[in-house]
Order: sequence, then C-alpha cells, then structure tokens
Amino acid sequence: MEFTHIQKREIQIPIAKSLLEGFIEHFGKNEVITALNKIIEADAERSGKEMASRFGSNSMRGLARVVREVWAEDNAMVMDFLEETDEKLSFNVTKCRYAEAYEKNQIKELGVCLSCNRDRPFTKGFNSEMELIRTQTIMEGANFCDFRFVKADRQ
Repeated sequence: MEFTHIQKREIQIPIAKSLLEGFIEHFGKNEVITALNKIIEADAERSGKEMASRFGSNSMRGLARVVREVWAEDNAMVMDFLEETDEKLSFNVTKCRYAEAYEKNQIKELGVCLSCNRDRPFTKGFNSEMELIRTQTIMEGANFCDFRFVKADRQ
C-alpha cells in the first residue's frame, strides 16, 4: 500500500512532535530550531533532486506536475493557478491540509520548519536555475500561500 504525501505527514507529525518537544526541553528551542532548519533544508534539496529524476523532468512544467500529483494529491492543497509557462509557475494555495495537520497536533509553529521551509531548498534541488518567491503562508497565519516559481537570474 502506497501512502500519499499528506498521509505520510499526518503519520509523522505526532512522532516529530514528541521528538522535537524532548529535544527542545533538553537542548533549548533556538538550538533545536537552528539544527532542524539545516537538516530539513538538506533533506528537501535531496528530495527535489529525487523528484526531478522520478518525474523525468526538472522543467517548470515538470514542477507543476509534482505540485499537482504529489503535494496536492488526496486534496492536500486547494490551489488557484495563475500562470504556468516554461519560465514561471504561479499559484495560490487557499486550503492546506498540511497546516491543518500541524495545527491539529498543536505544533503549527514547528510546521513552518518541517513543511514550509522545505519549499525553497526543494526547488533548488529540483532545478538550481529556479527560484521560489513566497511572501506568506497559511501555516504562518495568512489567508493563502503565494507560490511564485521563476527562472533564477544568472548574472
């Protein structure tokens, strides 16, 4: 039986919560968050490379497939697509089950580290010539997440 991306996260969250609360109590919040961010960023970049390989494309359209077929699978996210070209992929997430799952487990703040902060390094791993520009997330209290993927400027 294959689990969807959101199902895996829903299973992992209670375990992660217990571990992180213990680490925070033992080592302190700042130390744990700093280490967590580094670990998550490395994992996300590796995941981006693996996903590009799995989908056989690291193009903007390939990324759009990942967003639709992996991130949003099982109604994990409700999205409004604004632009989808070879140079740009823009959409807003108006409902996010990932944020709901972290909130349900009372670790929404850590959800930013564990989920949202993965997106930029994932993008770098997927295609180092792409950049994610995002100014807000549901996880941080906004009404929607604004995902804007663009080809990075190389000067």
